[in-house]
Amino acid sequence: MHRLTRDEARRIVVRAQLLDADRPGDVVEVIEQLGSIKIDPTATIAPAEQSIPWTRIGWSFEPGQLRKAVEDDRTVFEFDGAFHAGSLLAPMVARMRSRTLRPAMREYLDANDAFRRDILARLTAEGPLRASDIPDTSVVQRNDESGWYGSNQVPRMLELLALLGEVAITARAGRQRVWDIPERVYPGDLPLPTPEEADRIIQERQLQAAGLARERSPWTPVGTAGEPAEVEGSAWRWRVDPGAIATLDDDPGGRAAILNPYDRMLFDRPRLTELFEFTYVLEQFKPKAQRVYGYFAHPILVGDRFLGLLDAELDKKKERLLVTAVHELVPFDEDEREMVDAEIRDLAEWLGVPLVLPG
Repeated sequence: MHRLTRDEARRIVVRAQLLDADRPGDVVEVIEQLGSIKIDPTATIAPAEQSIPWTRIGWSFEPGQLRKAVEDDRTVFEFDGAFHAGSLLAPMVARMRSRTLRPAMREYLDANDAFRRDILARLTAEGPLRASDIPDTSVVQRNDESGWYGSNQVPRMLELLALLGEVAITARAGRQRVWDIPERVYPGDLPLPTPEEADRIIQERQLQAAGLARERSPWTPVGTAGEPAEVEGSAWRWRVDPGAIATLDDDPGGRAAILNPYDRMLFDRPRLTELFEFTYVLEQFKPKAQRVYGYFAHPILVGDRFLGLLDAELDKKKERLLVTAVHELVPFDEDEREMVDAEIRDLAEWLGVPLVLPG
């Protein structure tokens, strides 16, 4: 049983998320440590798949590096709305191919078996293709209560087949996914673990990315990976990454980091509150009158504490980064303000636009 102070617990999490002063060198290193980064088109400043690596790497990150890793080097792959580490491909494919569908999804797939076979045949003969290149020959349509889909069933079927490992995303044409059969996207000699072994590997990697996670957490499901831990002042049962314990005394120090709202550091909201005393509410879907910090406010981490939120947007017409407010959850001291201001300036420089501050 490891017994951690709260400072140690926070430091483990920050280091696991590559948010300390020791910056990684490239986007593949980032994704290998984090396991995945979310893809999201919301770009008040920059899309998640661009701003998340920038937060770790800094000014030297260029979006083209990610495209090269995915489409040319195949060291990163896209699946289910995220870019994933290439080293996780085998266990994730094993999971795909052993997946049990919910009854409603299985009924939809069975009723549209001819449609499914049409898509696979077309990709085999003509691929790679965008969803818009594939005709909709569905017999049964699936009701859409989310509002994310139109009546065209091709994107739905492609996503379902991807979950089963029958199709794969090979590239992007702008924001559109380009699909192909897995044999032309994934290595042909990929050794697949058993489903049980795949689960173990993925849980260990999730704990590596988290550093420290609550046992049986639905937000960070790590199972029995790692070793048990207690955290000062917390009644929770924790699992800690042994690698994080081994390097706990190697402290490179902290820095300021501006986090995209879809950053993995923020995903486990209960853990944020328990360890960092930070309750984050994304106000994107709130009516404007009910917003306190802004439509897509980016949390600001300084060292191992969340001290503020940045409300800013990239004004594409005037080509400038417009800062509406820097909300201080607690008053910044002089050093903290200097660190935050420097990170905002670096963000504008990375975007290649002038910085416009409030007032």
